[in-house]
Amino acid sequence: MKCGPPRHPESKRPGIKNTHTQTESTIGPYTREIWGWAFYDFANSAFPTALAGVIFSVYFVQVVVGQEGIPFGDGRIPGSSVWGYLVSVSMLLVAVSAPVLGAIADLRGSRKRFLFLFCYAGVVATGFLFLAGPGDIWLAIVFYLLSSACLEWSLAFYNSFLTEITTREQMGRVSGFGWALGYVGGVLCLVFAMAMIRWPDWFGIPDSDYLPVRATVLLVALWWGLFSIPTFLWLRERSAAQEFPPGTNYLRVGLKRLFHTFRKLNQFQELGKFLIAFLIYNDGVQTVIVMAAIFGAEVLGMPQDELIVCFILTHLVAIVGSLALGHLGDRMATKSAINLTLLVWTAAVLYVLVIEESWEFWVLAVVIGLVLGGVQASSRALLAQFTPRENSAEFFGFFATSGKFAAIFGPALFAFITDMTGSVRYGVASILVFFVVGWSILHFVDEKKGILESQNAVE
Repeated sequence: MKCGPPRHPESKRPGIKNTHTQTESTIGPYTREIWGWAFYDFANSAFPTALAGVIFSVYFVQVVVGQEGIPFGDGRIPGSSVWGYLVSVSMLLVAVSAPVLGAIADLRGSRKRFLFLFCYAGVVATGFLFLAGPGDIWLAIVFYLLSSACLEWSLAFYNSFLTEITTREQMGRVSGFGWALGYVGGVLCLVFAMAMIRWPDWFGIPDSDYLPVRATVLLVALWWGLFSIPTFLWLRERSAAQEFPPGTNYLRVGLKRLFHTFRKLNQFQELGKFLIAFLIYNDGVQTVIVMAAIFGAEVLGMPQDELIVCFILTHLVAIVGSLALGHLGDRMATKSAINLTLLVWTAAVLYVLVIEESWEFWVLAVVIGLVLGGVQASSRALLAQFTPRENSAEFFGFFATSGKFAAIFGPALFAFITDMTGSVRYGVASILVFFVVGWSILHFVDEKKGILESQNAVE
């Protein structure tokens, strides 16, 4: 018995209409296009999970930079601080460019083309990280900046398709499905990476010159490029190109639309408040993601293979958390689901102040896993509910900007506090301020009003 496309009854919430156009082909309970969209999460999650999250981050700090750090003025900057500053700079690069790219993509009707371009540019840049050995600091910095920025640029266009492939009342669960499938991809890639590091002879890799760890970089690049193929085969470009103004160029048009979007946000007050809240609390989320493995290695002395297994557990739990919170957001309110996750994140960061043993890190990993995907899936769904469809790439460019602009300050604060105090623990604890302030601003966001503002704009 075949499972057809899910039926989407008209929402009972005021002002919400069913605007989804179903495709004929289905895979399981979702359309083939939804699977194609979600597969990009499956593909690219290898980068933040395996490479930036636990393997290359520790390798960069302990091997590429080394225990002595790098000279700066009369002192030296430790590797953990260098990594924090590197992540901040990569996010700054994305923050200043994503809205312009989103506006240009809306104008040209070419979001899928931009997604393809940045996806495979990121794949190539990731592959070049294989060349980074001990002391190759600038090579590692340049290609990490390129690969990380390309990933985030691609996600700005990828996220904007959510408003077209499902209904408003289903966005929470579809977004959660994407995050869950992403964690499946991240976990599977981590399993292969761990096997390559622990048993390199199985893969014909010489156990010298850090080749097993460096080979995992090539694995991530291959994974990202290969599993992105279904996205480009099944995801449809619906937006049409608009007339290009004569006597101008893409940059000027993009900047003009960017400033227009700033002014347009006055019509969507709840969207504006939510973006500010997200900018702040997502800072904490992103910082924890990229600094957790460094904390485990530097403070608790955990070996890399144990950290990899711990991260696998975290992301297995995150699969369940993404799906559960996606459905919870659809059943009660997306904002309530975000509130719940922020409560857990705040408690987890406080726990960092007292953690002393590696088993406690494992407990913390499970707790964070429950809300890791949930907070991002719910945030993406709430933004989609607040966003008019005709401005999806433009406004999702702002979403990328707020998320990545936020991610500038968290790693930078972590790096600064760690450098000043000499304690990675205090660096992680400083993240607490972002959860508290962002959560406070979110309190003033009216979810029903934000949905109505978006629907009225469409009408």
